[in-house]
Amino acid sequence: MSTEPDYSQGAAYVRGRYVPIGEAAIPLTDWGFLRSDATYDVVTVWEGAFFRLDAHLERFLASCARFRLDAGRPAAQIAGILEQCVRLSGLRNAYVEMIVTRGQPPWGSRDPRQAANQFYAFAVPYVWIANEAQRAQGLHLVVSDVQRIPAQSVDPRAKNYHWNDLTMGLLGALDAGGDTVVLTDGAGHVVEGPGFNVFCVNAQGTVVTPAHGVLEGITRRTVLEMAQALGLPLQVRDLPAAELRAAREVFLSTSGGGVLPVTRVDGQPVGDGAVGPVVRQLVQTYWDWHRDPRLSRPVNYETSDGGSVA
Repeated sequence: MSTEPDYSQGAAYVRGRYVPIGEAAIPLTDWGFLRSDATYDVVTVWEGAFFRLDAHLERFLASCARFRLDAGRPAAQIAGILEQCVRLSGLRNAYVEMIVTRGQPPWGSRDPRQAANQFYAFAVPYVWIANEAQRAQGLHLVVSDVQRIPAQSVDPRAKNYHWNDLTMGLLGALDAGGDTVVLTDGAGHVVEGPGFNVFCVNAQGTVVTPAHGVLEGITRRTVLEMAQALGLPLQVRDLPAAELRAAREVFLSTSGGGVLPVTRVDGQPVGDGAVGPVVRQLVQTYWDWHRDPRLSRPVNYETSDGGSVA
């Protein structure tokens, strides 16, 4: 009977050691669990290469700084740990997450400055937030009356686990027969959904995405760059819910699938109810860009030593 660890379902880095994903855990008393006091980022591996790893690392460290968390290691070392998680798993298409939690201060202390921050990472099979049929036919998006946590309370530009508003909005959308949800701000503008940014092609043919109250997603950045490269009219500004509902095309951007079409909003068809030409062009361009060596970094699968890391 083999005693070798089984990383086939994914690999994790936990307190200096690599373990199978099913064995990965954090202490119950870590404030990352007790208080959602953590930050994270997700980078993907597609066909054996990281996509925009440098951008994700830059944002991750900026999120750490915003929340006064310390990853305890530079970007190059984090990249090495992420690659080792992928290497151990052998996954060619992977969802790769890096996390810093607050950790735990000494017993009796409520001072977050006294906590020892903890770094974690893992790689699991690639995660799609839309299934194959939804990607082909388009998602049904519901505009929620749940208001997104104000940016003055929790900065959405730093990735965080303060998701109760998103979760309650999603539950309402699913109960109403939708596939997913987008939340609004206090002024009736759509902002973002659980794990994605939202775009539309409005009645004037302009690609529009919200400017405020959102995570500045790496996939969102990629879409903005693609739109500019393709010569598409583009505006980054407030997006009223009414404009989204009246749009010619609607789509989402996320590391969990790239560019995802939306063909119904609040039960009504978007445009003619089919995936539109702009969305199709952006979907094709997004996956084409994965082959651009300026944006991808191949994983070295040759070495797989799973021991401790200093």
